[in-house]
Amino acid sequence: MLTAAALGMFAYGIYSAGWAAIDLVRGARLELWAELGLIVFGVLLSLAAAFVRVRLPGGLAFAVGAMLGLQALAVHDAVHLGTGVGPQLVAGIFSLVVVGLGYAGSLTDARPAPAPREHDSGRTTT
Repeated sequence: MLTAAALGMFAYGIYSAGWAAIDLVRGARLELWAELGLIVFGVLLSLAAAFVRVRLPGGLAFAVGAMLGLQALAVHDAVHLGTGVGPQLVAGIFSLVVVGLGYAGSLTDARPAPAPREHDSGRTTT
């Protein structure tokens, strides 16, 4: 589950950053700060995907923060591009799915349990 969550987050981050970079090259349809914001949050989400995969404490929260930034910019973009609410709903549902997968994957502990310790008999040797 963690792998699927991390791949989904990475793909979403790269897509967002790539879309903004291509838009800048072709002639920005949005303000410069919005395009750069998409690139920054996309890169942050891609980095957070690696943190989620290795179960770094706070990695999932970092990813959620980056996705919230992307979602906030999606609201701004929808007004300027006239795309409506549909793409925002798709992005929001996708974000909920990958966060749910990441959370469920972090609950399962695949690490082996430590070997039981032997009890000391209490005798001392001198």
